Amino acid sequence: MDPGSDDFLPPPECPVFEPTWAEFRDPLGYIAKIRPIAEKSGICKIRPPTDWQPPFAVEVDNFRFTPRIQRLNELEAQTRVKLNYLDQIAKFWEIQGSSLKIPNVERRILDLYSLSKPEPTEEDIEKNPELKKLQIYGAGPKMMGLGLMARDKTLRKKDLFLTALDKEGVICPRTVLMKEEPREDGKLMSPLPREDLNHSGEPCTKMTMRLRRNHSSAQFIDSYLCRICSRGDEDDKLLLCEGCDDNYHIFCLMPPLPEIPRGVWRCPKCIMAECKRPPEAFGFEQATQEYTLQSFGEMADTFKADYFSMPVHMVPTELVEKEFWRLVSSIEEDVTVEYGADIHSKEFGSGFPVSSSKGSLSPEEEEYATSGWNLNVMPVLDQSVLCHINADISGMKVPWLYVGMVFSAFCWHIEDHWSYSINYLHWGEPKTWYGVPSLAAEQLEEVMKKLTPELFESQPDLLHQLVTLMNPNTLMSHGVPVVRTNQCAGEFVITFPRAYHSGFNQGYNFAEAVNFCTADWLPAGRQCIEHYRRLRRYCVFSHEELICKMAAFPEKLDLNLAVAVHKEMFIMVQEERRLRKALLEKGVTEAEREAFELLPDDERQCMKCKTTCFLSALACYDCPDGLVCLTHINDLCKCSSSRQYLRYRYTLDELPAMLHKLKIRVESFDTWANKVRVALEVEDGRKRSFEELRALESEARERRFPNSDLLQRLRNCLNEAEACVSQVLGLVSGQEARIETPQLTLPELRVLLEQMGNLPCAMHQIGDVKDVLEQVEAYQIEAREALASPPLSVGLLRSLLEKGQQLGVEVPEAHQLQQQVEQARWLDEVKQALAPSAQRGSLVIMQGLLVTGAKIASSPSVDKARAELQELLTIAERWEEKAHFCLEARQKHPPATLEAIIREAENIPVYLPNIQALKDALAKAHAWIADVDEIQNGDHYPCLDDLEGLVAVGRDLPVGLEELRQLELQVLTAHSWREKASKTFLKKNSCYTLLEVLCPCADAGSDTSKRSRWIEKELGLYRSDTELLGLSAQDLRDPGSVIVAFKEGEQKEKEGILQLRRMNSTKPSPLATSTTASSATSICVCGQVPAGVGALQCDLCQDWFHGQCVSVPRLLSSSRPTSTSSPLLAWWEWDTKFLCPLCMRSRRPRLETILALLVALQRLPVRLPEGEALQCLTERAIVWQGRARQVLASEDVTALLGQLAQLRHQLQDKPRLEKPPTYPSAPACEPHREGCGKDMPKQVPGLLLNVDSMTSHEKVASVQGSDLEVLSSLLPQLTGPVLNLPEATRAPLEELMLEGDLLEVTLDENHSIWQLLQAGQPPDIERIRTLLELEKPEHKGNRTRGRDLEKRKRRRQQKIDLSRKSKDLVQEELQSKKARNSEIKPQGAQQEEFEEETDSENIFLTSIEHSPILKGNKNSFQQNGSGSTVSLPSLTPLLHQPYPQQEEL
Repeated sequence: MDPGSDDFLPPPECPVFEPTWAEFRDPLGYIAKIRPIAEKSGICKIRPPTDWQPPFAVEVDNFRFTPRIQRLNELEAQTRVKLNYLDQIAKFWEIQGSSLKIPNVERRILDLYSLSKPEPTEEDIEKNPELKKLQIYGAGPKMMGLGLMARDKTLRKKDLFLTALDKEGVICPRTVLMKEEPREDGKLMSPLPREDLNHSGEPCTKMTMRLRRNHSSAQFIDSYLCRICSRGDEDDKLLLCEGCDDNYHIFCLMPPLPEIPRGVWRCPKCIMAECKRPPEAFGFEQATQEYTLQSFGEMADTFKADYFSMPVHMVPTELVEKEFWRLVSSIEEDVTVEYGADIHSKEFGSGFPVSSSKGSLSPEEEEYATSGWNLNVMPVLDQSVLCHINADISGMKVPWLYVGMVFSAFCWHIEDHWSYSINYLHWGEPKTWYGVPSLAAEQLEEVMKKLTPELFESQPDLLHQLVTLMNPNTLMSHGVPVVRTNQCAGEFVITFPRAYHSGFNQGYNFAEAVNFCTADWLPAGRQCIEHYRRLRRYCVFSHEELICKMAAFPEKLDLNLAVAVHKEMFIMVQEERRLRKALLEKGVTEAEREAFELLPDDERQCMKCKTTCFLSALACYDCPDGLVCLTHINDLCKCSSSRQYLRYRYTLDELPAMLHKLKIRVESFDTWANKVRVALEVEDGRKRSFEELRALESEARERRFPNSDLLQRLRNCLNEAEACVSQVLGLVSGQEARIETPQLTLPELRVLLEQMGNLPCAMHQIGDVKDVLEQVEAYQIEAREALASPPLSVGLLRSLLEKGQQLGVEVPEAHQLQQQVEQARWLDEVKQALAPSAQRGSLVIMQGLLVTGAKIASSPSVDKARAELQELLTIAERWEEKAHFCLEARQKHPPATLEAIIREAENIPVYLPNIQALKDALAKAHAWIADVDEIQNGDHYPCLDDLEGLVAVGRDLPVGLEELRQLELQVLTAHSWREKASKTFLKKNSCYTLLEVLCPCADAGSDTSKRSRWIEKELGLYRSDTELLGLSAQDLRDPGSVIVAFKEGEQKEKEGILQLRRMNSTKPSPLATSTTASSATSICVCGQVPAGVGALQCDLCQDWFHGQCVSVPRLLSSSRPTSTSSPLLAWWEWDTKFLCPLCMRSRRPRLETILALLVALQRLPVRLPEGEALQCLTERAIVWQGRARQVLASEDVTALLGQLAQLRHQLQDKPRLEKPPTYPSAPACEPHREGCGKDMPKQVPGLLLNVDSMTSHEKVASVQGSDLEVLSSLLPQLTGPVLNLPEATRAPLEELMLEGDLLEVTLDENHSIWQLLQAGQPPDIERIRTLLELEKPEHKGNRTRGRDLEKRKRRRQQKIDLSRKSKDLVQEELQSKKARNSEIKPQGAQQEEFEEETDSENIFLTSIEHSPILKGNKNSFQQNGSGSTVSLPSLTPLLHQPYPQQEEL
């Protein structure tokens, strides 16, 4: 069978063992147990229990190593022989300046080594596949020199040539393929497909040749003779050898050379001598790169993945195995791998945790650090022989580490001294093993020597070098039994003594291995020393020294080990006697003692066999540098026997003494066993004391006797005696010790007494146990009498119970006494808990009593009390559930229902938390109702804040309150009124509250404070005007306080605005071209100083502002003509009045709108601070209105108004040249009609022009232009004043104007006074121009926006009308339903009516005569020229009318 073929057949599997945890705890014991089965295979695999997983303890970051380089085809023995042969013939031709080219047959290199054998027969051709290939394909011209061609005529010359070489002792191989290819550069191109060719230790010299010719010296002529033909003619064809200086004709050589070769030339004799030089011993070279575990793993995984073209974990192990044996058998493919083998764990750290002083281990690591399966611990176990060797032998006592990659291999070998070995794979891919049992070890050696004799000729101990593989199929074909296994991570592989093993790695992994020796190894170890002696191999340690060291201290040996050492020692002593007798017969009589263990090993090795001597050695006085063992006494030196002397460690008398000690150690177990047997079985009738038995057990432990049934019986007896003594001490010791010690029952006490009597040792404590038993029996009689008598008191029962507890023994009667004591105690607790005078206990206490009662023994009284307690708890829990439901239910119950529940629960003698919570809630409800009654029956309507507080409290109470709904309706109505009032007064996104707007601004005199207050309001950091008025929350509840504070605030506001006007009038005008330096300057609301044309001055506070930052009047909406006005409007009627946002804080509704709010306020049964403030504001407005009317009705003012009316009539009656232009975007406005925006009346003014100076063409041109252009063009023509106002008339009007501007109400009188004051002064051209400039950006899209606005207004009005109709229908239906369900009108109807009345202001603006309140006390005045009459009511009766009578809730 061809071992290199692809059909590799895996050998059978080795035995696999899976120990239990009990077996796993004794490693060497388990190995001894499986040895009869496992050693038949040579190797075996052990799988530990699944939860035995030692942590990996190597410091990965610091672990660095340099691996070995392995070329796979150099590992296999037969392949190495072929490669060595190819090296020789390649060297042969290289020396001659030619290169070797091997032909390919069937795409494979021809096996030249197989062809180099003697002349093949037909049978050989059939067996040898390489010869068969040649027979099939024919030899061809390249087969010259292979011995397969017919001999030609040059046979005689060839024989002559070979004869000449034979005389020189050189034999030329005939089966060599030679092809001459001289090269000019002298280099050799290797034909082998390998990276490196190492031929020998010496480098090959470059071939040269030298031709001597034309020498005239006669003395050299005779030396120039051919070594073949012995002639010197044709010297131009003579070659001179560079090695031996011999001469040869080129035509005498075989084969003859056609011409003189170039370069260095050597003769056939020198060539053969060079080729026959033995090669150097084969070994692995170290890599140059140092690796860490990570870098090596990355390299290994990359190599495997690239080689097999698949992920590493998916490559089958069978595929890797076949590929490995194919590669090692191939001479063509050269695959190189690296193997981190034989890494010293002492230097780099073991993979197992190791106990050391450097650092502490965790409990888990400590467990594995002391485990016998830890490879650092196993060699030094007590049953191991190696623990008696002091030195740390690396690889044997100290583990080695192995870092493998795919195809990295370990070759066939056996362990040093034929010891055991154990290998553990920490992690990684599997490791494939092959093993041969020890019985077939010599057979394996013979097969390998037979198949590769060339290797063993140069290296007799080749198998000990761990560098040679051979295919298992080849060994099996020659009858060698081989087994295999795949070792996975977490598994052990054990090899037995002299079991050859080899293998390779399936991929990247990490393993650890060590040797160990047991007692059964000792015979194999002795045979190994004899084997080493024959091979002349060095020993790792001295076997004799190990035996003697163990024999010197037999008491420290395990008994089984002592027996094995005794046998070995006996054989060793007999052999030593025989050898010393032979030495004496030789005539050596001198001797001296030598402590060989103190000498280094190299100073006590035999010169002949290299064995390490210990018992004795032969030395010579004249040759002090060497010595021999007594087996080779004739190989020391040639000196006389009298000069030789014996160096010995022990005399022949000391050796038997040591043997005798071993014998005593072996026989001591029998003596000890007899003593124990007599003591345990009381054969002599005498019981031994406890101390005597303890001494026998200590002797077994000290002498390290093996575990046996007898020793286990002794230990059981001692443990039983100790337990009895401990129990007796607990009985007879003090009271404290008895309490801590578990009490014995009476049967247990009797058993203890019987047990002590049956023990094989004398127990003097047995008398104490008898005394305790008598006390217990006496107490038992007393307790029975007490239990049989009538019921005793609790005190007497407790005294009896305590007396029994002091005995330290559980008596059945004491248990009955305990039950009665517990029953009486529990009944007393129940009686006290349910007593009427006692404080009520909680449900938890009652439940605890019930649980305790369930645990005590049953009796009639206990059962009755338990039933009553259970019934009480059931009732209490039911009422608790009712109370909880009332507290948590969404539908609240009225107070009457809750009072009924509480009255019923009062009869239960248990504290109920929910009932108590219900009581508290009911009490709060009564207090709430009392508060409601008090506030409703007061002198005034309740304040809204008080009602809101009551509503919030009432909603949180779990009680159904009828008054709560009425309060909620009142609060809701009040909020609705406040919201309506806010919409009426407050601007959009106003920073003021309604109350602040209605109250006067008390600090109006300070420009800084007023402006800062406005900014604070914008930022939300402000105080209300009510605070500035000095009103507290309590003051707001008193109407009188509000009125007084309001009056005082009015006066402060007036004084403040006058002061502010005086201060602002001193400030420089932004419109002036040059201003004087002043410390006070105007500041706009934006925070900047207003300047330029766009600045406007407030007519009230006289301060300046940017026109873009504030709301300004619109001229275009006020200057448009109507059908009743002049096309040229009067400038004094233009809307040029400007009030800043600091002075005009609200929308300033008309007085009629405010009266509607007051009517709705009179219907509210609630007092609001805003209502009080609104009444005060309205009264203030009416008072001012009366004063204004009085002034306007005076003769002087009436005359002035008549002049203005006459002037307006003149403008209206003026004939027009053409129809005036219309402005569809501006609605027609009537004088005194209420306006929008600021609610200012938009009177239709006209422009007063110099009419006589304008032609009709100019008039037409002016009206055809745009609005802004027309107004701008007419500004230079405005003249004034048009009225002459005396100072006596102007002053009252200005004072009224000031007070009217302070009012947050729109009044027509205010506008009339404004027109009079405007007409009495020149027109403010700068303000008009500023207003026009501000209106220009908005004028561009006014028309489009106006049309869109009209459409949106119409659509919005339609939606409002539709919603009002539907709302009215729904409200009517709801009211009819409520009227049917209740005789009293619901409170909600008040709110609905209020909403209907206040939903729109138009209902109060249609006609004054429609309001019954406004019919009386009317004052009217007629404006001259207008013909319109304005009727305004007097609101004094309305303001001073008391609130309607309060309704009862």
